Amino acid sequence: MTKQLSMFGLGLVASVLSMTAWAQPSGTPQPQPPTRTPPPQTQAQTPAAGKPSIVLVHGAFADGSSWDKVVPLLQAKGYHVVAVHQPLSSLADDVAATKRVIHQQPGDVILVGHSYGGVVISEAGNEDKVKGLVYVAAFAPDANESIMELGKEGPEPAWLPTVKFDEGGFGYLPDTSVLEYFAADVPRSDARVIAAKQGWTHRRTLDDKVTTAAWHTKPTWYARASKDKFIDPAAQATMARRMNARTSNVSSGHLAMITRPREVAAVILEAAAQKPVQKPERVDKST
Repeated sequence: MTKQLSMFGLGLVASVLSMTAWAQPSGTPQPQPPTRTPPPQTQAQTPAAGKPSIVLVHGAFADGSSWDKVVPLLQAKGYHVVAVHQPLSSLADDVAATKRVIHQQPGDVILVGHSYGGVVISEAGNEDKVKGLVYVAAFAPDANESIMELGKEGPEPAWLPTVKFDEGGFGYLPDTSVLEYFAADVPRSDARVIAAKQGWTHRRTLDDKVTTAAWHTKPTWYARASKDKFIDPAAQATMARRMNARTSNVSSGHLAMITRPREVAAVILEAAAQKPVQKPERVDKST
């Protein structure tokens, strides 16, 4: 609307000036209509030639602000970065939201997922534009697997029975669970903010299954959170090995991108800088 009013104003000025010019004697210098100088393109608006865009996918009980500390580190290196805000209503809905963002990027894409976001990128990563996958303390299911099936061989996570679901099936983590499991190593004042703004998540996201796991064919990296109380670090290592992912160890709890943003950004930048034509051999940096 502001743009329309601005253009209307310019048209009105031009009309008045043209009438004034008609009334002036011949030979009188005629004023020129004002010109608009286009705003400069920012680094975030125009990615450097040859660099992929980086699309960040948050996990359950979260939103796109999960990546706030990582985004400027990636932008400082000249990358175009977009954080998805998926609805957390079902895997299909979240994959659709992620694909919409992927399709809008000007070129290749590095797709990054945290926690449940790993399930989303495993499916959405099959898009042709996606050239690499980065899992950050994330679930990494195979085809016909859900989060619940990934954990069926081990004990039930301590946070799972604490989730409070409403009559519509959407759930949230109580503050105590956020502080103890989800954001265990985040400063308490910040963890309470995370609890307050968490994205309510439908229970079906725990049971929805991946159709085709993109990590079978796409180069894959994994940032394993070694002090995670939400997803067992040993389970993270197992999933990374199964994917043949290049694995880095991050000394953090579940929200590694908040407490160790530079280390997480380093893994993403490594993935973005690679131009492999095939899925790379696994390189384990966790030791």
